[in-house]
Amino acid sequence: MRKRLLCVLLAALCLLAACQKAPKLVEFSTFAMNTFMSFTFYGEGETENQRVQDQMNVTLRRLDSLFSVNNECGDVNQINRSEGQRVEVDAPTAELLSRSLELCELTGGALDITAYPAVKAWGFTQEEHRVPSPEELAELAGKIDYTAVGLEGEWVTLPAGMELDLGAVAKGYAGDQLDRIVRDAGISSALLNLGQSTIVAVGTKPDGTPWRIGVTDPAQTAGYFAIVELRDMAMGTSGGYQRYFEQDGVTYWHILNPKTAAPAHSGVASVTVVAPSALVCDGLSTALFVMGLEEGTQFWRDHRELEFEAIFVTEAGAIYHTAGLTDRFFLAEGYEDREVTVLE
Repeated sequence: MRKRLLCVLLAALCLLAACQKAPKLVEFSTFAMNTFMSFTFYGEGETENQRVQDQMNVTLRRLDSLFSVNNECGDVNQINRSEGQRVEVDAPTAELLSRSLELCELTGGALDITAYPAVKAWGFTQEEHRVPSPEELAELAGKIDYTAVGLEGEWVTLPAGMELDLGAVAKGYAGDQLDRIVRDAGISSALLNLGQSTIVAVGTKPDGTPWRIGVTDPAQTAGYFAIVELRDMAMGTSGGYQRYFEQDGVTYWHILNPKTAAPAHSGVASVTVVAPSALVCDGLSTALFVMGLEEGTQFWRDHRELEFEAIFVTEAGAIYHTAGLTDRFFLAEGYEDREVTVLE
């Protein structure tokens, strides 16, 4: 009797397994926020998968429109042209501004979303590069002050002569929104690549193994020096190699120190941050780049509430990572002999 019952149960299990459809792989790419993005997820049905893909695209288009400094109808552009007058913005813009200003305050201004006039002065917006004079830099630095941004609900006030740029946080915010769309659809396996420097891993691969993401070698950007395993985590990288120009033998990159309005030279070549939130990853990777290794490590020790880990590569090529990445960080092939220091 027991044997017959066992056979019936096994048959039922086999029938159930046969009826279950294997998740279908969906891959698509798009261009948004001035970068090429690619997405992978595993969904259950063709109709539902198409709905999710459409929703992701619509969300990206909307956020890109709101946050772009060049879109005359977008919120950020309207704020920058407001000449000190109050501007009513959409809910996503208000939310991003609120969270960004919190990060600006937490980092002591190492992240500052009002540095756009300096970014323009260096020519990084139109790729018409120039080196401003010391007098011009001093004037520009005086216009960088996140505390001057007024935010009350969905109303924003910015003093005349100042301008916002959400480029350091916009992709991270978008990544968090796409993460929510995917999860709300019941998808438990997805990799969202918002332009190499911003990655969101939803769950694991379908076989249960973690997503493995390469970390770019700032000295040889065609390759990666390390691999980080991600499960339900985001990752963001800021590096001087991403956008820069050279003049008279000097390299100038786009990550500016808000205090000087000039490229940040803190001794690091790149910073990678791993955290549950892509917005936190993007904002902190920029801030830690400005801070440098010592100050950035102390910030990590002092702000465990942000639940982030970090990887620092110095200009001399030394590699450091915080202790929480010990079981998730691996040197890539060809880099096995590099020394890695674990920050406690």
